[in-house]
Amino acid sequence: MLSASHLSWLRSFEAAARRRSFTLAAQDLCVTQGAVSQQVKLLEEHLQRPLFVRGPRQLTLTPEGEQLAAVAHEAMSRLDAALAALRQDRQAPRTLVLSCPPSLALGWLARRLGDGRPAGLVMPVSLRAEFHRIDRARLQADGVDAAIRYDLGGHPGLHSHRFMDEWLLPVASPAFVAANPSLREGGPLRGDWLLHDLQPWDGAPPHAEWQHWLQHSGRACQGLAAGRGFNLLQLALSAALDGQGIAMGRATLVQDELRSGRLVQPFGPAVPAAAGYHLLAERDDAALQALREWLQQQGQAAAEAVRPWTEAR
Repeated sequence: MLSASHLSWLRSFEAAARRRSFTLAAQDLCVTQGAVSQQVKLLEEHLQRPLFVRGPRQLTLTPEGEQLAAVAHEAMSRLDAALAALRQDRQAPRTLVLSCPPSLALGWLARRLGDGRPAGLVMPVSLRAEFHRIDRARLQADGVDAAIRYDLGGHPGLHSHRFMDEWLLPVASPAFVAANPSLREGGPLRGDWLLHDLQPWDGAPPHAEWQHWLQHSGRACQGLAAGRGFNLLQLALSAALDGQGIAMGRATLVQDELRSGRLVQPFGPAVPAAAGYHLLAERDDAALQALREWLQQQGQAAAEAVRPWTEAR
């Protein structure tokens, strides 16, 4: 039978294996780095074999460590899910708490949720607009059931499902295009025309989306870094609506402005984005399965809705 010591050692080992770092594991567990290191060392001594190769910057699991980490992660996840379910007050109405980037929440998701409980979902959805990095510990600490993130994927320790792709296309106000007729001539773009979302996802390099579009469109730009930067796409789009320059739009989030004519696509093409929208959760129960299926349906509908601009040449 597992003793209290075994469980303590395994908890520290699972966190270190998931984070590949004693320091990050200690932050997750709210203990010191030395405590995590000592707990793992005691487990290794008990098993009489190493579980990590300790490098100068990162931990690497041994084959035995990989085997144990898979089992420990599954066990801890199931225990966490069982405890969370038992904590719920069955007399209180249950709400699914969903974290979502502000630009997606404001520009697309909030109005599709309607009264907070779309058809097919088994409970109302409470929406939080935020874009910090998500992992299992953060979900638990914040009391969040699931999160949507626009990024490149890769979320170890979480159930991850890419439910919607995105397309990048430059957008500007009709007034800005009229004042700069050379935009449609195919020559190099001036860097000071450009409006940047400087952090489209956590860890994105500077000017990531404009660089991606330029790389795949064949258009050149003189002085890419000369443009204005914002920490939120909605701010860059607001500046574009005011006639201040050209923003790199995401088709899903600018379709209403394009349809109304408040923004136009001065040149093409639309380019498939490297990033996409992912639903992240630490468990996969009926409520989250229903949310995932609903988001998948909404993503398919969005792809059809933006086709007039994504297929424009």
